[in-house]
Amino acid sequence: MPYTYFFVWMDRLLTLICLLCISTASSFAINVSKGDVEKELEQLDNEIAKRSVYIKAREARIDSLRNKITENVTGSRLLELTMEIGDLYSSFNNDSAITYYQKGQEKALEFEDTIKAFRFQVKCASLRPLSGFIDEGVKEYESIDASNLPIEELELYYNTGRQLYSYIASSFVNYPKAYNYWNEKVKLKRDSLLGVLKQGSQTYDLNYSEALIEAGEFKKAKVVLVDLLDHTTPNSNINARACHMLSTIARMNGNKEEQTYYLAKSAIADIKGAVREVMSLQELGNIMSDHKDINRAYLYLSEALSSAVECNATMRIVQTSASLPLIQKAHSAQIESWRNLMYFVIGCIIIILIILVITLLVLRKQMRKQSMLKAKIQGANQVKEIYISQFFRLCAMYIDKLNQFCKIANRKISLGQVDDLYKITKSGKLVEEQSEEFYKLFDDAFLHIYPTFIEDVNALLKEKIVLKEGELLNNDFRILAFMRLGLEDTNQVALILNYSVNTIYAYRNKLRNRAYDRDNFEKDIMSIGAINE
Repeated sequence: MPYTYFFVWMDRLLTLICLLCISTASSFAINVSKGDVEKELEQLDNEIAKRSVYIKAREARIDSLRNKITENVTGSRLLELTMEIGDLYSSFNNDSAITYYQKGQEKALEFEDTIKAFRFQVKCASLRPLSGFIDEGVKEYESIDASNLPIEELELYYNTGRQLYSYIASSFVNYPKAYNYWNEKVKLKRDSLLGVLKQGSQTYDLNYSEALIEAGEFKKAKVVLVDLLDHTTPNSNINARACHMLSTIARMNGNKEEQTYYLAKSAIADIKGAVREVMSLQELGNIMSDHKDINRAYLYLSEALSSAVECNATMRIVQTSASLPLIQKAHSAQIESWRNLMYFVIGCIIIILIILVITLLVLRKQMRKQSMLKAKIQGANQVKEIYISQFFRLCAMYIDKLNQFCKIANRKISLGQVDDLYKITKSGKLVEEQSEEFYKLFDDAFLHIYPTFIEDVNALLKEKIVLKEGELLNNDFRILAFMRLGLEDTNQVALILNYSVNTIYAYRNKLRNRAYDRDNFEKDIMSIGAINE
């Protein structure tokens, strides 16, 4: 035995020397970029979405093996099938695995196969701490007398002990004294395991790397683990453990991106292997929480908790549940933030709707003004038509009067009644009659154009103009009417009204003096009846 350990330690020394050479000769640092991390996280998200496929595949394998156990299957074949089913249930459904291991142990003892009874017993003991039965698991494991075991069974014995004590140590991570106690047991079993494993095997490299990490030899451990990843399948348990150890090295070195990267790869391996007893996904959820990626943190921790419940791994349920309240709080805060954002958006929409309603009201008001303006324009067009018809009527009347006067003049002249003709023209009666007819037509046409002219003018005057009974307009209003029509030539106004120019000036001054606003009187007159928007 001393010679055996001597050669083991010599081989270990040679391995260390080789690792040092490899780490010196090669570029050791593996640069992990943010893009690599995000790519792995996206792949993990996709694998979580396909998790049920992997679960169903594993269940199908279990069902297939269970269907092979019939009444005709006994002895060694029965024990092999029972072991295979127990192994498939391990890390998948803890209670079922323990049940099958117990059944297998009973059958093995019944068949007097002590070696297989030992295998069932030791595997059963390793799973009990996961279900919360720490004392039972330790008692069952430590009741085994390793001195009576064949050397080829020591690997299983030591590996199971390392796993058993590792489960227990992880449950006391917040209690240093208890953690150190159980971790020392882990080290002892691991060292014993390395003494019986074949160097160069995947199991040896994995456990050797764990020992190097424990000793703080991170670079050496990383070289072994990176090489190990190249020789394992992506969904194997060894691959998942190797990636988890690499994440531990990255965490020790303060490399958050590399830690996240390898945790994601470890979680992917667990999911592809349909493993429900997981650690990587739980740790990754906590990292996502620290990075404020609440959606992923909630997804990963929820998935880890769901897996632990399905696996009936009480210890993992407790560990995962400890992180959920923080995530729930952060998730609630995010929901509150989204709610506030929603309220803000709704507020903006309400403001926009108010602006839109105001705009529609203003537009409606403008449209109403446009309609009124259109109506005024139509009214003005109608008045214009009336005014033009009245103008033609007046022209026609004067042409007729002129023809009649010419006929009277011709007849008087032909009969030699020149004196009668002279009397007609001298008396002014003819002009007076024609003027009255003109005033009647003008007053009627003007009031059609400006129906409120009289009221509007009186509103500008301190002393109102009062019309006589039967009058449409008087000379005061007519002078102002000519002013409104833009007839500025005083001579023409005097001619039409049969007044002198001075009389017209006197009228205008008198009216201006009676106005409230003398300086703007003419401007106010011009604004009467104007079409405004």
